[in-house]
Amino acid sequence: MDEKPSFRPYLIPAIVLAAIGWLGLILLLNFSLPTLWPRWLLFTLMILALTGTALPATWFINIRFPSHPPAEPFVIVRQAIWVGVYGATLVWLEMGRILTFGIGLALGGGLIAIEYLIRMREKSQKPIYQSGSEPDDLSTPNVDKEDFVG
Repeated sequence: MDEKPSFRPYLIPAIVLAAIGWLGLILLLNFSLPTLWPRWLLFTLMILALTGTALPATWFINIRFPSHPPAEPFVIVRQAIWVGVYGATLVWLEMGRILTFGIGLALGGGLIAIEYLIRMREKSQKPIYQSGSEPDDLSTPNVDKEDFVG
């Protein structure tokens, strides 16, 4: 019987991250001056807010478009963190008057490519067996040292 994946394990972290991030940003923007430490706090709160907001979306995308092997919980959280880092980086580039549409697009494409390569590596680490062909013993065979000495 197939069990439907549940969002329950992600609900509390998503709410906490989004609440801390967005409320912190509101307080920071209303009650501080743009000096060094509040700017660093801005980036930190931006990452928290965007990660908490993106967590439900990344969960839904991974459920809607499943992969083989299925995405594990840390993969969904990592993808949500990528969204937070991307958003904070865009804000940082805009503060320095460096951000253009092309730079933002290239940065987003680069992060997507990095995540794609990480997922490819994870998939290659897990053997895929067809039904009924899974080996009984997954231990490595005994190999003598003499087999490799020429």
